[in-house]
Amino acid sequence: SLIYNKEDLNTLDADRRTPLHAAAYLGDAEIINLLVLSGARINAKDSRWLTPLHRACASRSVEAVSALIKHQADVNARDKLWQSPLHIAAANDSVACAELLIPQLSNLNFSDRAGRQAIHHAVFNGHINIVNILIKHDVNIHAYDRQERRAIHWAAYMGHSEIIKILVANGAEINCRDKKNGDTPMHAAAAAGQISAVKILLDLEFDINTQNNQKCTALHLACFNGQDVGVVHELLESGADHEIRNIKGCTPLHYAAASTHGALCLELLVNHGADVNVISNDGQTPLHMTAVHGRFTRSQTLLQSGSRVDYVDKKGNTALHVAARHGHELLVATLLEAGSDPSKHGSGGKIPLHLAALYGHVNCSKKLLTAHASDDSGPSFADVIGFCDKNGRCALHYAACGGALECIDVFLSYMNVVPLLLKVDSCGRTPLHYALSSARKECARRLITTLLQRTEINKDFNDADNDKRTLLHHAAASDVNAGCTLVEGAMRDAEVIENKLMNKGNATMLETLLQDSPVVNTIDRYGYTPLHYACFEGHEPCVDA
Repeated sequence: SLIYNKEDLNTLDADRRTPLHAAAYLGDAEIINLLVLSGARINAKDSRWLTPLHRACASRSVEAVSALIKHQADVNARDKLWQSPLHIAAANDSVACAELLIPQLSNLNFSDRAGRQAIHHAVFNGHINIVNILIKHDVNIHAYDRQERRAIHWAAYMGHSEIIKILVANGAEINCRDKKNGDTPMHAAAAAGQISAVKILLDLEFDINTQNNQKCTALHLACFNGQDVGVVHELLESGADHEIRNIKGCTPLHYAAASTHGALCLELLVNHGADVNVISNDGQTPLHMTAVHGRFTRSQTLLQSGSRVDYVDKKGNTALHVAARHGHELLVATLLEAGSDPSKHGSGGKIPLHLAALYGHVNCSKKLLTAHASDDSGPSFADVIGFCDKNGRCALHYAACGGALECIDVFLSYMNVVPLLLKVDSCGRTPLHYALSSARKECARRLITTLLQRTEINKDFNDADNDKRTLLHHAAASDVNAGCTLVEGAMRDAEVIENKLMNKGNATMLETLLQDSPVVNTIDRYGYTPLHYACFEGHEPCVDA
């Protein structure tokens, strides 16, 4: 009766769907016929550009598809993803719908926006019957999608072993490579942890040690992803070479040591005789990889299997350096217990404590300090904190540069450490210089306050570095407005600076403390004052002050 009352047959809902879309999705051929004959637009598109024919294929309604085709529905219509009704039928295992559509199409190999043809959709979703129908009609099973993969790559990646057999029986190449990484179907199956696909490909006599563009074998990818240890076991038992190196010089053991789920993979590789001391192009062993990623259990397995604890990479760093840099406390403890030398100088002459301090890993710093000063005959805590790299920088320099306030507090809690605050490196800079030049305001505040409280220490806050730059130069160049305030205040007295810091804003403090101060015009070796640096860096508050 609505039709007889001239109701709008093409009225739209919130998603721009017409009544014909609804009838098609519900598979009601009688209503479809009535609507079309009464003037409904047969190729109307909703907000996703889906036509009623797309909807009918999605609901696998043969009657609806047949009725729409009879009324000349566009079988080549594309939605916003450029998918045709055939793509939708293939993705939804609509076998009968596909059989109705195929005779109406002159080309079965058109691609959607992702470059995928109907065969890709059918294979990806594991729809064997659709795959058989498409192959029967001579679709191109060798076509690449936008990810540069063929249908057989997706069959392997999704673990559809029966479809792999069908594709190979119809001419698909098991050794074909994708265009992006040079991955074969075996690489895809191994990366996804699809053991059934791996077994099928092995049965089809795939070359197990084939390498991709990065020189990775399937075993590399299986260990890197670690999704199914059964894949690694199957590959090893089938003769995969666990000592093959990729373009970075890494073996599968490196990847097993680093990956999120690689613990069991690593054990399998070790049990199969993998070299635990093998080095990559940058000189890193699998133990270094565990240190980077904090793989505590795997580090123990490697150490128990003969991994050399103090082997250095090309930068001169041991695994202990790496663990300290990344803040892996358990790994630091494990490596120390295994005999790693905490005083070993690595890149730039840095010891592990320097790296822990630079990146603010306070618990690692404590463990490293304790390891150094573990007995009365060894160095004191102050001695350890004062150990220098090749540029004369100690742990306090690094903590100040990295803004590691907690580390600074730990270091200053030990006896005879405060004088190290005046220690200059090869550039003539103290820890305070680095705190200011790195814009570490709170660290600078702590260092200055500590020095002011120690009246017996001879300090001069106007001291310059080798480039004749004062603390104020460094503060101005780094936009440490409060840092400039701290420096100027320190040149007066502790009580004044404390009151200024507590009661005034940064800009006001700076103006007050810099008034009539000759240090503001100090020239460095290049002829620049702090004002030059503030202007050059565009630090307006410092310039105004």
